[in-house]
Amino acid sequence: MTTITILEPPKLLANPLFHCSWHRALFLHFRVEPQFLQPQIPFDLDLHNGDAYVSLVAFTLRNLRLNHPHLRILTQPLHTHAFLNVRTYVRVGQLRGIYFLAEWLNNRLATILGPTLYGLPYRFGKLRYAHDSPNLSGEVLSGLGAALSYNASLPSSPLYQSASPGTLDHFQLERYIAFTKHGPFRRLFRVSHEPWPQIGIDARIESATLLQTIGPWFSHAQFLSANFSPGLSGVQMGWPRRIS
Repeated sequence: MTTITILEPPKLLANPLFHCSWHRALFLHFRVEPQFLQPQIPFDLDLHNGDAYVSLVAFTLRNLRLNHPHLRILTQPLHTHAFLNVRTYVRVGQLRGIYFLAEWLNNRLATILGPTLYGLPYRFGKLRYAHDSPNLSGEVLSGLGAALSYNASLPSSPLYQSASPGTLDHFQLERYIAFTKHGPFRRLFRVSHEPWPQIGIDARIESATLLQTIGPWFSHAQFLSANFSPGLSGVQMGWPRRIS
């Protein structure tokens, strides 16, 4: 297996399925010893210095629209909603990407379409984000009462820049392929966007019972670091493709 140490942003997709923006994203990163995480993941873990990582990404998806201009009215009910992604890092052959353990969002229609189209593990929840001031906070509630809540703070004059290749931040942020498994079907899809403008921040997790609902890995996880990004526009999402 070839080891690829730098993850380069892809060129614009020739025929994307969707366009969108990802707004005000907060990343919370956990370190996990691979033996506690790999049994839950249907692809080989991609490790950084021998460690596996799980990242939470809390953001708002905006202006989701189909690539075909005459069909964009169909995506109007999906135009804007909040997301919480729980993802880890995997490789398939020479391809490196992400795998979603779970995703919560507050749009019921999307929770039907996401698993069908992409094989994504969508779940409906109540999401509240306050990411528009230097004092950041968020809360995600599942239908069963499990919760994630956090607080974080930005410096008074944040300097956003892309992560340097070879760093842990780059390993965790700059991913352009997602792998999914839904039933017997394995898929991948590609995304294209500029590198994340980001800054490392201090964050505190107040409650994480939500993460206990997605497998035993969390009891072995250590909260490590956090990043914040004002977001990305011009995001392209490709068509899903079956893989063996």
